[in-house]
Amino acid sequence: MKISKASRLVALVLAGSLMLAGCSSSKDNPGAADTGKAGDTESTAPVTFTFFGADASPNWNNMKDDVGQEITKKTGVTINAEYDVGSGGGDNKVSLMAASGEYPDMIFAKGNLGMLVDAGAMIDLTDLIEKHAPNLKKIYSSNMNRLKYSNEDPKIYSIPTNAGVDNVVFDATGGFEIQHRVLKELGYPKVRTLKDYENVLKQYVAKHPTTNGQPTIPLTLNADDWKIMITVTNPAFLATGAPDDGEYYIDPATYEAKLHYKRPEEKEYFRWLNHMYTEGLLDKDTFIQKDDQYKAKISSGRVLGLIDQEWDYQDAENALKSSGKNEYTYAHFPVTISEDIKDKSMQSTGFDGYGVGITTSCKDPVRAIKFLDWLASDEGQVLRNWGIEGKHYKVENGKRVIPQDVQNRKVNDASNFAKETGIGLYAAFSARYGDGVKDSTGNYYTTNFPEQIVASYSDAEKESLKAYKATTWKDLFPSEKEFPVKEWGAAYNMTVPTDGEYQVIFKKTQDIIRKSIPEAILSKPGDFDRVYDNFLASLDKAGAPKMEAEYTKLVKARVALWTGKDVK
Repeated sequence: MKISKASRLVALVLAGSLMLAGCSSSKDNPGAADTGKAGDTESTAPVTFTFFGADASPNWNNMKDDVGQEITKKTGVTINAEYDVGSGGGDNKVSLMAASGEYPDMIFAKGNLGMLVDAGAMIDLTDLIEKHAPNLKKIYSSNMNRLKYSNEDPKIYSIPTNAGVDNVVFDATGGFEIQHRVLKELGYPKVRTLKDYENVLKQYVAKHPTTNGQPTIPLTLNADDWKIMITVTNPAFLATGAPDDGEYYIDPATYEAKLHYKRPEEKEYFRWLNHMYTEGLLDKDTFIQKDDQYKAKISSGRVLGLIDQEWDYQDAENALKSSGKNEYTYAHFPVTISEDIKDKSMQSTGFDGYGVGITTSCKDPVRAIKFLDWLASDEGQVLRNWGIEGKHYKVENGKRVIPQDVQNRKVNDASNFAKETGIGLYAAFSARYGDGVKDSTGNYYTTNFPEQIVASYSDAEKESLKAYKATTWKDLFPSEKEFPVKEWGAAYNMTVPTDGEYQVIFKKTQDIIRKSIPEAILSKPGDFDRVYDNFLASLDKAGAPKMEAEYTKLVKARVALWTGKDVK
């Protein structure tokens, strides 16, 4: 997904940090030569690689954690990592890199890979993978074709970090959320449609207008900068039966793309939000509060409902768990505008995802690819996902098991646990199997499998799930088996033109969307149609049809590249 711009001050600070970019010198790296050719790449001699990650990593501990120290012990590699500040997605930092020509050795660029490719910053990994990365080849297997940048430029510039091959999602962490205390008091009511969801919040706040001495908030959303997409606009397509393709809806038969806001059913979703605001059920501060204020409200326990992804409010929920307030945490429901519509959160995108690449600044790309390959090995994946045997997990009768005391800390003291152990902090550094895939020992690569997921649930969650006759939250959602695998993968990962009219039009439409959607939601009900129709007209006036036509061509080209179809 596209993400926000950082402040001018942050950009200046980040610009100064560019001086750190580039591989360590050969005197610091006995395994590399000044010529740029690989030295003894099987060596575990100390070497430092610089890295930039476009996603924020607030728990990063400079590899002083248990997993980081073990990685260095096994490979000799230390990562000098810099992450985006404040979940900005790397927009400004990557722009500065592309303009200056100064790059870290490795980069997880997220949606800005195209900018770096255009700048000539990324090296082709095709031969490196073929010659030096057997573990990566094993993971990608028959999907190597999907690593190619495009039909016109079939090089491999990054390796998707979540391979997704045979991946099974075992739990739902998004949707429409309601506190467990609310569900319990109301006798675990049916929550299937927008009307059901609204009624639950309305009934409870009428009984409990205050929570711990503060006004109870039935529903709040996080509209701070780019997160308006996560909790305000993306739910519009999910609640109306469309999958997540970023800002677009893609016709599965014709591959025609259009801004998803143009679908008539989505207009009705935003009309419902307008109704919720008018009824006083939607937080009046939704469109002026900042991210930290949103989380503070959740951690206070007075927010009954959310429409969000768990990763966005996880810190606030962890604070509730740490305080022993599990009844104030949230259940997940697949809510749609009517019962005949299915939530497509679980629809598979197949093999797709953002990835990590090696830049032209790296003096020893062979050592770098071998490092990435080791992280993708069974040993590397188990270490990154499970931690260290005997300390973070043990093996009983051939099965990996997380001791209860470790599990308690992992769930109830998540931030400190991550900083100390490093578990979960190294996902962006190399490929890995997703949930549901087993290694050669018959154990899952990740800790996200049914038994472990259930073990991580609080008593409040288990009580709610039992009431709804479910084992995990995914049980309440339509299964991925009910939908075809999307031939174009996750469209929001697709590289788009970095110059020319596309970017200009995209920026204009985004500005219109972020201004007009709140305006429509906050308007008087009698004005809603006029405001929304003017919004759609403004999109077209800004050039949306031309942008949509170009995006349609990109979707068709991707389908042709990945499937071999003759797509017209």
